[in-house]
Amino acid sequence: MEPQELVEHRYRAVLEALDGAPVVEVALRYGVSRQSVHAWRKRYQELGVEGLKDRSRRPHHSPAKLLADVEALICELRRQHPRWGARRVVFELGRRNVEPVPSRATVHRVLSRNGLVDHQPQEHKRKYRRWQRDAPMQLWQMDIVSGIPLADGRECKLVTGIDHHSRYLVVAEVVVRPTGRHVAAAFVAAMQKYGVPTEMLTDNGKQFTGRFTKPRPAEVLFERICRENGIVQRLTKTRSPTTTGKIERFHSTLRREFLDQVAPFPSVMAAQEAVNAWVHSYNHARPHQSLDMATPVSRFRPSRADAAASLQAAEALPAAIPHQAAPPTVEQPREPVRWPVVAGAIEFERTVPPSGHFALFNGGQDIWVGPAYAGRTITLWADDRSIRITMDGYLLKTIASRASLEDLHALKEKFQGRPAGPPPAAPALPRHQGRILLPPGTDVEVERTVNRDGIVGLGERDVMLSRTLAGGRVLLRMDDRLLHVISNGKVVKTMPLPIPADQVPKLMGFRAAQGPLPTGAPAGPLVVERLVDTSGRVMVARQVLKLGYPNRGKVVKIIVEDTHFRVVHDGEELAVHPRTTDKPVTRIKAWPSRQSRQKPSSNS
Repeated sequence: MEPQELVEHRYRAVLEALDGAPVVEVALRYGVSRQSVHAWRKRYQELGVEGLKDRSRRPHHSPAKLLADVEALICELRRQHPRWGARRVVFELGRRNVEPVPSRATVHRVLSRNGLVDHQPQEHKRKYRRWQRDAPMQLWQMDIVSGIPLADGRECKLVTGIDHHSRYLVVAEVVVRPTGRHVAAAFVAAMQKYGVPTEMLTDNGKQFTGRFTKPRPAEVLFERICRENGIVQRLTKTRSPTTTGKIERFHSTLRREFLDQVAPFPSVMAAQEAVNAWVHSYNHARPHQSLDMATPVSRFRPSRADAAASLQAAEALPAAIPHQAAPPTVEQPREPVRWPVVAGAIEFERTVPPSGHFALFNGGQDIWVGPAYAGRTITLWADDRSIRITMDGYLLKTIASRASLEDLHALKEKFQGRPAGPPPAAPALPRHQGRILLPPGTDVEVERTVNRDGIVGLGERDVMLSRTLAGGRVLLRMDDRLLHVISNGKVVKTMPLPIPADQVPKLMGFRAAQGPLPTGAPAGPLVVERLVDTSGRVMVARQVLKLGYPNRGKVVKIIVEDTHFRVVHDGEELAVHPRTTDKPVTRIKAWPSRQSRQKPSSNS
């Protein structure tokens, strides 16, 4: 019934009641209760016809209503991390001690209400039979994934292995060529570190099985290692990637969170170090939704129960791989640079522990570099004023020293230090009663690495810079009002200072600015790379660009302008497409896979 018709309906009932008709009879004629007729008559006598309209059913007071600051925090987390769903946002709210933590459905409604969810038509997907081992070390999955770029143009592979129960990554080895010997060596190294699994599940790659070897099946090295160590080897059906779905899902995360964000590595060793740092974060810090937001390391337990069996297996494993001569080293070791000695200063090396935090001397000074550098070797340059921390020739941070001359002598003896050369950076700023002293009007600067979402951290606040800077190192220069973002020696962005000025001296890596502020560079259009698929198309910002079959397999550059997309290959402009989308560009680099780089046949 329309609102106007409803008012007229109630009005006729009220008139009959006012004319003296029994309320019970009026209620029966109009199909309502007598209480409703009494209520209509009372509202009509007080407000007239307007009182017969429907009133809002919204409660006057909602004690369980979500607080405005919590709703704002939910929206901000989603904007800062577009790939986080309602479940991950609920987990992060719990980490931030929000009380009470809203439910997953409440968070989803907040995201939908604020336009942060792209609603898609419901699709009835194929249902898979999900399965999981009851305990760690019962089953491992192994596979090989491509996409590790090197600066010389080569593309390395990554041998991966994951524990089926805990999702703990047990194998992550960068190899130039994924031969059977290299895959077996990575498998052996993992077993020597964690123990021997009960079962091993792989696909039918030639590195894992010889069941399809022509003219007759043969046992490969990987199968021999499994047989000699009592491991039950299981293989998937042909063209059935869902059987090894857990490691395939890990590869998706690896590409989205790591491979799509990195630049070509200078060497295989540098690539392995970067992979190790990311894998440590994946195993120890990143919550996993399939584990109810627990970390893989909390569910993983190496097989240490039967020490004798583990020792026997570990001793037998190297014999399964025949000895091979080491390949010639391409990079020759460099002679150490001889620096002049600075009186009173020492240099020594330390290995960063898993926590990223260590103490130099008892009751003295603590050093924090972060768990991302766990296992890496750093060099410390120390005197009685400053401690400078470098790694591979790059300065990580400079802090004020609390060491006396006696402490420096003790450190030199404890860590086999040596007399130091000239300092790798400017000294730390002087302090008074725990506060850094700065001359009036002095600009300061800090260095930060931009994450994959274009965000850097300043103290307790995340500052959005630009996705085009993702993965790069920037210099943030601050005065009492402005923040200048410097990349590659050019000012690329200027914004109001996002934190209070009195918090600037508390920032990690804080130091006085060196030299004048560089000049800014013209912004220019954004340039992205895409691999043309087998149908001659690419996608940018969710818009499909048709380039034609002759361009299949090419890696093209696309100049993103406000109104057009310009497609260029080897300096030649292939096409110009009008821009019909306002979606942001979230992926800059394209890594072609082995299959995609194959040339199309002449018959196609």
